[in-house]
Amino acid sequence: MYDIVIRNGLVCDGTGTAPVRADVAIDGATIREVGKVSVSGRREIDADGLIVTPGWVDIHTHYDGQVSWDSYLSPSCWHGVTTVVMGNCGVGFAPVAGDYHDELINIMEGVEDIPGTALSEGITWEWETFREYLDFLSTREYAIDVGAQIPHAALRTYVMGERGAQNAPASEEEIARMAHLTREGLDAGAFGFTTSRICAHLTADGKIVPGTQVSVAEMDGICASLADAPGTVFEVVLDLHLDPIPGSLSTEEDLAWMGGLSRKYGVPFTFLMHQNPGNPDKWRDIMALTARENAGGANLMPQISPRPIGIIMGWQSSFNIFMGRPTYDALRDRPFREQLDELRKPETRDKILSEETGETPFAGIPLATELMFRLEGTNGKLDYEPSYEQSVKAIAEARGMSADAVIYDMLMERDGHGYVYVVVMNYGDYNLDFVRELLDDPHVLLGGSDAGAHCGAICDAAIPTFMLSYWARDRERGPRIPLEQVVARQTSHTARAYGFDDRGVIAPGMKADINVIDLERLECSAPDLLFDLPAGGRRIVQTATGYIATIKNGVVTFENGVATGALPGRLVRRKQSAHV
Repeated sequence: MYDIVIRNGLVCDGTGTAPVRADVAIDGATIREVGKVSVSGRREIDADGLIVTPGWVDIHTHYDGQVSWDSYLSPSCWHGVTTVVMGNCGVGFAPVAGDYHDELINIMEGVEDIPGTALSEGITWEWETFREYLDFLSTREYAIDVGAQIPHAALRTYVMGERGAQNAPASEEEIARMAHLTREGLDAGAFGFTTSRICAHLTADGKIVPGTQVSVAEMDGICASLADAPGTVFEVVLDLHLDPIPGSLSTEEDLAWMGGLSRKYGVPFTFLMHQNPGNPDKWRDIMALTARENAGGANLMPQISPRPIGIIMGWQSSFNIFMGRPTYDALRDRPFREQLDELRKPETRDKILSEETGETPFAGIPLATELMFRLEGTNGKLDYEPSYEQSVKAIAEARGMSADAVIYDMLMERDGHGYVYVVVMNYGDYNLDFVRELLDDPHVLLGGSDAGAHCGAICDAAIPTFMLSYWARDRERGPRIPLEQVVARQTSHTARAYGFDDRGVIAPGMKADINVIDLERLECSAPDLLFDLPAGGRRIVQTATGYIATIKNGVVTFENGVATGALPGRLVRRKQSAHV
């Protein structure tokens, strides 16, 4: 008798082949049979009319602090994710000396919009080295598996102290020390090394993040540590500008050094790719440069988000355009209900709309009203591919109103819980056709969810659900993506990129990480603001409907969106691709 048998589901096995009607038998943490299973299960799941997929593997998350206090790692667990990789964008919490705890929190708060008070209260700091960090994680239980990468900002600060934090040039000895510690971390189980080259990534007190403006020689020394370390990836966040800006290399120069090191050491690189609204075809030039490097023997993997990259603007979000106006700022320290009572008054509305904006917390964020949209569409569903006619600018022109007035009224919807989607990237042509084209390229990875980060402004942890519900089922503004390709893109494809050879495919002998999904009912919820982080920290979340069951390591962790209480997930270390 098997532990679990899933009966008569449409199995999308993660390989990209067409779905087939089949049973799936699970014994312990392993898939044993796929096909017609004659043996009974201690538990039988009727999947007639449902699809059966591998659990999603999300390679771009920021749960580095949340792993200290949250065994579920929500919101990812609500969206069928069974494996996450954290430590991206060069930020994280190990290695760390005791007197630099606050420095790393300051970096994470600034770059990833995770409340510093939540991190200060929630992180236990039971480690110094990266190995000790992994050893701490190995003592904890989770609803999903967790893999970690070594962040450049933490490593550089650990080795160089204040000089490293201020991006001072590293000596040969300091580079050698960083390389040695990187190799130690990889040998302990890290899945790679990450860094940021974006000058706009700033700490909470406005400083450039450590590692941003370092030499290629430093990158070379660290990358050498990844040579002969299978299953490791060098992740880079780039500015993606083709013309150099002061203090940084051009995109062509960045791709050239990445390609050169990839060839030199046999190390795969991944970098975040996006479409710039000001130059919507520039991504083609970047892909051409990438193809040139790969044709020469490099392994560069652009990583793309499948929906517009933007900010959810609400009264309680990290920002809205009325911050910096005296009348509004005078309300912000009041309880939210009191704020709403005042904001509903016509005289308050008129006064706020008449005022000029002063100092704001969102300097540098593009605020083009032609790229602002009500997040909820006319059919009640979230609309992540709206037309120009749905933009704040178009609505304001049609109604003879100011754009600010339109935004104010949208925020007042849903009893003051309305949201405006402020698109920053990935939407230069008012459609997502470029995503469809990119995801046909085998070198491109699906990523960029930033799950666990940007708590007051973004919730892209719901991307796995969006991929199925929108790209495979609902899209009408252009070609959809076949269901089997959508599944493969966030299972076997992401798993193989990071050396997870035991998951991402439904086949005998593979890890029993599985989703059973009612595709017809699959939906992302509207964003909701919670104050459930340590110290009452806020975060925007989206839940999902349509996940009938999520199985992790052969154990049902969620049924119809409700946690069972089981925590079979663990830290996963490189090379083992198995539990510690």
